Amino acid sequence: MSHALNILKEVFGYPAFRGQQANVIEHLVDGKDCLVLMPTGGGKSLCYQIPALMRKGVAIVVSPLISLMQNQVAALNEAGVDAAVLNSALPVEEAQIVEQKLLAGYYDLLYVAPERLLTKRFLDLIAQIPLALFAIDEAHCVSQWGHDFRPEYRQLNVLHTRFPEVPRIALTATADAVTREEIIERLVLHDAEIFLSSFDRPNINYQIVDKINSKQQLLSFIQHEHLHDAGIVYCLSRKKTEDIAAWLNTHGITALPYHAGMSPHQRALNQEKFLREESIVMVATVAFGMGIDKPDVRFVAHLDMPKSIEGYYQETGRAGRDGQKASAWMVYGLNDVIQQRRMIEESEAQTQFKQIATKKLEAMLALCETNSCRRAYLLDYFGEPVAFTACGNCDICLNPPDSWDATIAVQKALSCVYRTGQQFGAGHLIDILRGNQTIRVVDWEHDRISTFGIGKDLPVKGWRAIFRQLIALGLLTTDSDSYGALCLTEASRAVLKGQKKIFLRQQPEHKKYLHKKQLANDCPILDQGAQQLLDQLRNWRTETARKHGVPAYVIFHDTTLMELVRMNPQTKDELLRVTGVGAHKLDKYGDHLIEILRIA
Repeated sequence: MSHALNILKEVFGYPAFRGQQANVIEHLVDGKDCLVLMPTGGGKSLCYQIPALMRKGVAIVVSPLISLMQNQVAALNEAGVDAAVLNSALPVEEAQIVEQKLLAGYYDLLYVAPERLLTKRFLDLIAQIPLALFAIDEAHCVSQWGHDFRPEYRQLNVLHTRFPEVPRIALTATADAVTREEIIERLVLHDAEIFLSSFDRPNINYQIVDKINSKQQLLSFIQHEHLHDAGIVYCLSRKKTEDIAAWLNTHGITALPYHAGMSPHQRALNQEKFLREESIVMVATVAFGMGIDKPDVRFVAHLDMPKSIEGYYQETGRAGRDGQKASAWMVYGLNDVIQQRRMIEESEAQTQFKQIATKKLEAMLALCETNSCRRAYLLDYFGEPVAFTACGNCDICLNPPDSWDATIAVQKALSCVYRTGQQFGAGHLIDILRGNQTIRVVDWEHDRISTFGIGKDLPVKGWRAIFRQLIALGLLTTDSDSYGALCLTEASRAVLKGQKKIFLRQQPEHKKYLHKKQLANDCPILDQGAQQLLDQLRNWRTETARKHGVPAYVIFHDTTLMELVRMNPQTKDELLRVTGVGAHKLDKYGDHLIEILRIA
């Protein structure tokens, strides 16, 4: 492993391995298969990049997205590693050159999409050369129950069949027990060692708030906590991404839309701008983000509830990849619950798929409605033992909600559902409970039933929270045939008969953006001279990145620039002690950096 550690220092500029990286590398270098589960930003790529430099032959990396491949290849090339990509975006002439260099043994790593890998032509091509290993990135794409299912991934067992002597490593940041089993089965990894790292991302602050006016709430969140920060906002529909991006721009926040309905050219332009420039907010559907390697995304916001914890965890994991403080913020309301349930019921999927999707949605609802630490809930979901009851960095821990005996209010709500024939949505039921003489209530003569006006003591917001929690608790369900009508469940009976008490979450008052203060306390405060030096380094990095045609973080991460300011190295030997400065980057940029640092 001394050889591996030298590569880590010389090529990538890191002083030591993290977590299980060293164990994974040793296992793979020895020619053994492995399945690696490691959180986003946990250093998965090094687990196969270093073995690729240690073993004879080229490493073939299977990756699902063109942008991901291009970013990783650019970063490797900057570090002095011979890597290339073969995908549909390459002109025919360039692809031919890559293939020729591949046959000549020029590359250490080659990134390919699964569609190309599975062609007979490509399989025959790589059969002619020594192969170091196969790396299957984003391996959860193999699971039909997953949030990023890619049918092509299920055919990757051909690698084991055709190249049985070549070690394989499958990597993912999100996989529950069911998904892990499917990865092992589909990729024929029964004998593989499983390396399960902690799923904890302690630098991320989790916040889930009641959806009242989502646009205004998002704007306030960005203005108070993340003004001038890069971030991602996820929406469920294409139209909503366009509307939210336009709304943010009218309020002085540079935002770009991204969804599958845009032209490939425009999507690529927007993504490139987000990766290369500072302070851009990308408003996107879940079509955006997998494999995005931008380390300085300071927040991920959801304006619609994801359908599973796996999806939520992976999307929020795109914040704070550099280990610095970041936020995962979401607004969540009753309509999110009804909409997601309706989507499951109206899908043409098989019964088994619907059952699993419903179970995953219920787990997501439980996360939103939990009274306990959100981080502890997430870790428990992924099967990781939790050594704490309060993380101190989520909204529940920072602003604990109270619970209240809501049995009588719940009985009123359930009775109202029953007496209206289980045919109406929450809005109509709330009008009845609050005694509102609306046209619909009068037309149905619901102003004459016993539950009319018995809930005047609670505001609309309070009733919506009750109905939302009743769905999450399984006391109510939605009828997809009746446009979201709420229906009783078998579990409702005991509550209506007074045989069971129900305690619900008291909706807390919205905090006055305490997280920004916490961020300030955790980040070093720079004096004027240090701040000027940091600005000079950032300007140099921006200019250098533009010349090289790569994102700024490919040159150096913010953490490296901060360390340069803190250590103020004056020689090349001292520069090598800075995290992120490897031998190749020292040769390329050392003189420029020392010149800037000495002048400062």
